[in-house]
Amino acid sequence: MSVTKILTPKRTKILLVIIAAIALIFMAIIGKMKNADKQFLSVATASTGGTFYPIGVGLANIWSNHLQKENIQVTGQSSAGSIENIDLLQKNEAQLAIFQSLIAVEAYQGVRNFENRPYQDLRSISVLWPNVEHFVMMEDKLKDGTLNDIANTRFSVGPQASGTEQSTLIILQGVKLSKKDIRPEYLGYSDTVSAMRDGRLDGGAVPAGVPASAVTDMYASGVPARLLNVTEQQLKQINAIANSWFPFVIEPETYPHQSEVVHTIAQPNILMTTREIDDKTIYELTKSMFENLKEVHQIHSAAKYISPENALKGVAVPLHIGAYKYYREIGLPIPDELVPPEIHSATVQSE
Repeated sequence: MSVTKILTPKRTKILLVIIAAIALIFMAIIGKMKNADKQFLSVATASTGGTFYPIGVGLANIWSNHLQKENIQVTGQSSAGSIENIDLLQKNEAQLAIFQSLIAVEAYQGVRNFENRPYQDLRSISVLWPNVEHFVMMEDKLKDGTLNDIANTRFSVGPQASGTEQSTLIILQGVKLSKKDIRPEYLGYSDTVSAMRDGRLDGGAVPAGVPASAVTDMYASGVPARLLNVTEQQLKQINAIANSWFPFVIEPETYPHQSEVVHTIAQPNILMTTREIDDKTIYELTKSMFENLKEVHQIHSAAKYISPENALKGVAVPLHIGAYKYYREIGLPIPDELVPPEIHSATVQSE
């Protein structure tokens, strides 16, 4: 009997279905094997109206595109900000995170918000950009146009458990204000501007890279509000509490219809990880970021600050060994206090 007679149209159809099913199962197995070798990383950012989120997502895309051969895939995730990002790292729900320098130092040293809870597994990778303090205030609440105008207003200090909230409270303390002197709200950046537009809020803190999308929206949509100035004396008082800020000038026309210069303050935002992440992975991430600066600088105008020259400016938490190895490779001077403790320990043991 010939094969042609055995394989009737009905049997041929069944055979093809079986072959297709086997092929799908085989492809699924191959896919799982490939994914088993792939390293999935998450970078924690902050709320979507600021700068943490777009820069974190942009870096994640660049890393994923350029590190395919290393089987590294990175995604960005929104969060409440620096304080929550510490928790996400500790729970391994994120392996990378962006922090305000203030919060990174507090967590590493176990002070203020982290009193008696030092997180000494925290490690630095690189400064990303200056986190510029944008204090927005409705014009009918303005008096001298400085931080003093925040007193007795309905003011958003940022989402609860966020770096925005914590840094804002320290800044307010520096000008002798506290939550008792305002009617605090706990809103993200975009929600702050929306509440101001609706007449439910007088002002709020929007620390972000320049330009901050929420502040651009505020000016562009005609909200009758302005940015507050920070005086030299106010900066001194703030740094007497936590020495983390430096003067920053927002030039005219940075935002739509912003005709006057704004004298404010800023602190570094830093890409962080933990010592548990392997050296090769962090080395590859650091190298990929700096070897693709043209793409990095296109993520956001604030990302133009990212460069090897700025990588360690304002960093106070020791480097991850992977980042340390890359900086040594390119000849970047590394202060002793930023050398990974693991390297110090190895040196001592070898002596």
